[in-house]
Amino acid sequence: MDTLTDELLTETEVSNKIRYSVSTIQKWRSAGLHLPFVKTPGGGVRYRRSDLEKWIERNTVSSTSEAEVRDA
Repeated sequence: MDTLTDELLTETEVSNKIRYSVSTIQKWRSAGLHLPFVKTPGGGVRYRRSDLEKWIERNTVSSTSEAEVRDA
């Protein structure tokens, strides 16, 4: 997808989609984990929909044993 046409999501929108709290998403961001983000001129934070979709794909597993290997 073209970066300029990729929808930008707020922290609340991301939180609602992946069912993690906004504070958890903020902690991930502060620690440099998980989702890349875009800093807006006014100091806000947005997440590209395509990055969120990639994150979901990377974290989708078929079994609990596969999940354990990824967590290692």
